[in-house]
Amino acid sequence: MAGAPAEENIDQAEFDEDEFLGDTPTEATQSGRKRLFSKELRCMMYGFGDDQNPYTESVDMLEDLVIEFITETTHRAMEIGRTGRVQVEDIVFLVRKDPRKYARVKDLLTMNEELKRARKAFDEIKYVGTEGKPK
Repeated sequence: MAGAPAEENIDQAEFDEDEFLGDTPTEATQSGRKRLFSKELRCMMYGFGDDQNPYTESVDMLEDLVIEFITETTHRAMEIGRTGRVQVEDIVFLVRKDPRKYARVKDLLTMNEELKRARKAFDEIKYVGTEGKPK
């Protein structure tokens, strides 16, 4: 009995820390697990032809599948290359035989590079613009 309050304090402390992990509000399920992607999945389901407000059970099941996929992919990527670390090359290696996934990863990486270049150019223009102003 003496150990029960300590466990409750630990659980409460973990819960309090989780609230500050992200800016996106999360939904909790009956099991107490937070749903990280509910809003996005609802929008995606609607975009792919489901009802505008899909059943919560459907969204929860889809989120479980997404979390499972991310977890398995991450674990597999950690075994490739430098053990214990996930690098972009490891993800590319894992999806290399799936043409759709490979194309999507390639598109996202290309877009990321373009965004980096655009930010860099914008920062250089901003820096040059403030350089000539009198103080």
